Amino acid sequence: MMIISSCSTQETGHLTGVIERPNWSGFNPYGMVYVPSGNAHIGQSDQDMFSTYTQRPKSISVQGFFMDDTEITNNEYRQFVYWVRDSIAHTIMGDFTEDEYGNEKIDWEYEIDYSSEDFDEMFYEGDMAFDGQRDFEVEDFIYRYQWLDWKAAAAGAKRNTLIQEEEEPIYPDTLCFIRDFSYSYNEPMTRNYFSHPAFDDYPVVGVNWKQAKAFCHWRTHLLNSLNIENEPNTENFRLPTEVEWEYAARGGHDLTPYPWGGYYPRNAKGCLLANFKPGRGNYPEDGGFYTVKADAYFPNDYGLYCMAGNVSEWTEDAFYENAYTYTHDMNSNYSYTAADDDPDVYKRKVIRGGSWKDIAYYLHTGTRHWEFQDTTKSYIGFRCAVTFLGRSIDDF
Repeated sequence: MMIISSCSTQETGHLTGVIERPNWSGFNPYGMVYVPSGNAHIGQSDQDMFSTYTQRPKSISVQGFFMDDTEITNNEYRQFVYWVRDSIAHTIMGDFTEDEYGNEKIDWEYEIDYSSEDFDEMFYEGDMAFDGQRDFEVEDFIYRYQWLDWKAAAAGAKRNTLIQEEEEPIYPDTLCFIRDFSYSYNEPMTRNYFSHPAFDDYPVVGVNWKQAKAFCHWRTHLLNSLNIENEPNTENFRLPTEVEWEYAARGGHDLTPYPWGGYYPRNAKGCLLANFKPGRGNYPEDGGFYTVKADAYFPNDYGLYCMAGNVSEWTEDAFYENAYTYTHDMNSNYSYTAADDDPDVYKRKVIRGGSWKDIAYYLHTGTRHWEFQDTTKSYIGFRCAVTFLGRSIDDF
């Protein structure tokens, strides 16, 4: 006779589930707001006969999630850049510790003195140095990470083929301000926008879709590595899907063209409600010339700032003109991870919200647009989302 016992059943003899499971008290990420589950009609809210093919109206249901209340700012992204920079310095010095499973990890307790000759290889030297300055070789700031291909897993692929590895240079393209506009003086923005404290609270730009994805992975890793209460890891930070973005932008107001719920980009007093290109190009009329602070203007009814204007925002979805026709009406998502050697048409990713240099049409909650995943622009940024685990935040 075989007797099978376990800690979860021997005390009572009844079905109790596994005892001593980790506690889970919910998750309220800093700088994010909760967007509850719900249903909405996506697509153009106004008549737009030329875009009905790409923005076909559709009823969808969206699971609750958290979203950053502002676009990721220069200073927030700088934390990522500095983490990668310092990890390179610790690697040069061999500052590693070993965990209980034998994995080597960086020992962050050691201080770094970048004036030391030990780190000369991290700086431009010789004819690459400019005017005696000690500048980092930012091209070498590369973030390496892994991710799992869950769709391949669902199709029955073997585990060793599911693990994908990425190496992504993560320093923003500060030259995009010059590259984007011909015969236009934008050198001060190139020199200062990412580095000067004056722009710390402005949205980061010059970051492509792949860099935004790397940031999301790092943000998840950062939180999980500092889990001192030994709670289960949370769901991963990620880019919002296209329908999540539109659902959140509407702020609970169905069929409204703008995040503030109205039909016009001005309020009753004639004041502009977002940072964009009003009229025929009076850029400063709305209070900004290029970008403005990430929390400028009033938030929508979910507490989200600048869901229209300021900078366009990357989403998770690949752009396909007729995607709404066949995507599911539950958590709709059309994704494709394009390889570097794929045709350019496969590399299109959806951007939403319009930017400081766009006309009002691109600010509409239902307007779809795209850019190539490896392209950097002075008017595209991003914000993160994370799926809520549970029925409702009120359950905790």
